[in-house]
Amino acid sequence: MSEVTRSLLQRWGASLRRGADFDSWGQLVEAIDEYQILARHLQKEAQAQHNNSEFTEEQKKTIGKIATCLELRSAALQSTQSQEEFKLEDLKKLEPILKNILTYNKEFPFDVQPIPLRRILAPGEEENLEFEEDEEGGAGAGPPDSFSARVPGTLLPRLPSEPGMTLLTIRIEKIGLKDAGQCIDPYITVSVKDLNGIDLTPVQDTPVASRKEDTYVHFNVDIELQKHVERLTKGAAIFFEFKHYKPKKRFTSTKCFAFMEMDEIKPGPIVIELYKKPTDFKRKKLQLLTKKPLYLHLHQSLHKE
Repeated sequence: MSEVTRSLLQRWGASLRRGADFDSWGQLVEAIDEYQILARHLQKEAQAQHNNSEFTEEQKKTIGKIATCLELRSAALQSTQSQEEFKLEDLKKLEPILKNILTYNKEFPFDVQPIPLRRILAPGEEENLEFEEDEEGGAGAGPPDSFSARVPGTLLPRLPSEPGMTLLTIRIEKIGLKDAGQCIDPYITVSVKDLNGIDLTPVQDTPVASRKEDTYVHFNVDIELQKHVERLTKGAAIFFEFKHYKPKKRFTSTKCFAFMEMDEIKPGPIVIELYKKPTDFKRKKLQLLTKKPLYLHLHQSLHKE
């Protein structure tokens, strides 16, 4: 087994256990997210071309079936009327199969089939499968100062104006990172969350960064907040998750995040601190990414009739 495959299986196993833990604790939103993210990664691997995969066709079929089971459990958690629910006890039977996928040769315990890959990673779903690693160590060599477009982004237009109501445009100018030059296909996911981490507006992804130099990745892109400022709930915050692609591990990872609270909404430039992943939408266990003076640089514009 190659080191890449071993690492991949460890990450998958950790993600499955994390989802099952959330599930058993009754944290259904977190469990569903974890199951769906892992299902996307497994589906992608199951449908990889032979030359790009270290798994046999039979192993990929089993991986695809595990993804189907994750989808079934996720659907069961979201449904109140499911007659034949896929239970947590059923899901836990998948862990040894996934762990020993290279030697597993028994009949799959559930009558399911791999499902077509509807999408690899939807906006906001590209959270990494957390795995212990040294983020300060860099992410591999990328082009020196420019990027090919990964996706055009999922930015939304400004809302229609309403009398007496304020709209906010946030220009993401640049982010300071000590290994900025090594980030591959970097982009930022922007979301607005309440104190419980629930989305208040649609999630938006920027296009891949325009350029990088020294310790900065430059974006220079406008985000239109999809809610009038006056209608945001008390305690809400705007989150910015910096993400980049890791070719060795074959997935998109969140490197760090930043957030802006409601009392920070005011016209003009603002710099905000960067925090270590995983993204803490409830803002309870925050750890600064670095002691160096590196920040996310933004510029805010308010529009009011």
